[in-house]
Amino acid sequence: MLLSAVKLTRTDDSALSKWFWTIDRSLLAAFLTLIIFGIFMVTAASPAVAERVGLGPYHFLIKHLMFLTPTVACLIGLSFLSARNVWRVSTILLAATILAMGLVLVTGMEIKGAQRWLHLPFFSLQPSEFIKPSFAIVAAWLISYQKTHEDFPANLICAGLFLVIVTLLMLQPDLGMTVVVTSILASQIFLAGLPFRYLVMFGLGAVACLGLAYLTFGHVQSRIDRFLDPSSGDSYQIEKSLEAFRSGGIFGAGPGQGDVKLRLPDAHADFIFSVIGEELGLPFTFLLMGIYLFILLRGFRVLSTCTCLFTVLAAGGLLVMLGLQTFIHMGSALQLLPAKGMTLPFISYGGSSLLSMGISMGMLLALLRRQEKSTIGSSHSSQRRENTV
Repeated sequence: MLLSAVKLTRTDDSALSKWFWTIDRSLLAAFLTLIIFGIFMVTAASPAVAERVGLGPYHFLIKHLMFLTPTVACLIGLSFLSARNVWRVSTILLAATILAMGLVLVTGMEIKGAQRWLHLPFFSLQPSEFIKPSFAIVAAWLISYQKTHEDFPANLICAGLFLVIVTLLMLQPDLGMTVVVTSILASQIFLAGLPFRYLVMFGLGAVACLGLAYLTFGHVQSRIDRFLDPSSGDSYQIEKSLEAFRSGGIFGAGPGQGDVKLRLPDAHADFIFSVIGEELGLPFTFLLMGIYLFILLRGFRVLSTCTCLFTVLAAGGLLVMLGLQTFIHMGSALQLLPAKGMTLPFISYGGSSLLSMGISMGMLLALLRRQEKSTIGSSHSSQRRENTV
């Protein structure tokens, strides 16, 4: 009835109608499902955390809902963009984010030994969250541009940008975000079909940097040591996380009935997957994992039929970002990886993370939109322009 009211027919030439018939509605539905599920989980997990720090029981839930408004606006609004405009927006965002990350090192707040946040009038902003989607898009453009303009040093510019970003991240320090950005670029090098030696050199460099981080940063060394030998230090968070899964059993304690979450630090953010395991049990845990897996498989399936290199690299990088961030969060909660404070996309509390994910997946939807079929009045040249940046 709603669709007939706004006349979203295939013959309608309005921007809304074109968007509706070209957007991947399955992916959009999956993202909206995660957002709704996240509201319920933040409602269940955040009151105990808020009361522990002397705030009202619904403090984090209210802030979560406030950030969801611009998040959904970005998710929907950016999906209207063309591939060229996705690149333009990302270029501006990348420049602004690099400047903000530099500003963080000078005036940023230090929380838990890391200097990653800018204090703004109404909230704290973590600029590094926005480096992931913007760098993925710009790197994709540079690599694809090099393919058709061999005299232009696009790959060198991409490498230079990567080194600048990694340097800024390690000065904060933020090893987890560095791993995600590095993985994005590595996946794009692979998808672009660049010489295998580039990927090997890149991998060796990443391993060397990880070893250097282990020797340089005490918190990195501590987390890796505790992962390899839990008795070597304080493993309270991981112990409580695993206890939450054991307490929930197969069918869970029931929505809002979890007990371990009351003693689990950051249950609403870094360990919300543990709360899901305790309260909803294995069925909902596997269902949630299935939604993320569906997004990845669906996205790469669409890319398998795409002939535009920029789209393949950009969307592929965004999908790798989503998949890796999800794996790190879940792996940390299950002690499959060293503990790392990383949010679960669209589920965890965190304003910067929510906004960044809304931007990322809005751009992904824009890049994966189906091109309109050619009509009598369309030309081959116009169709070619639709698939280039």
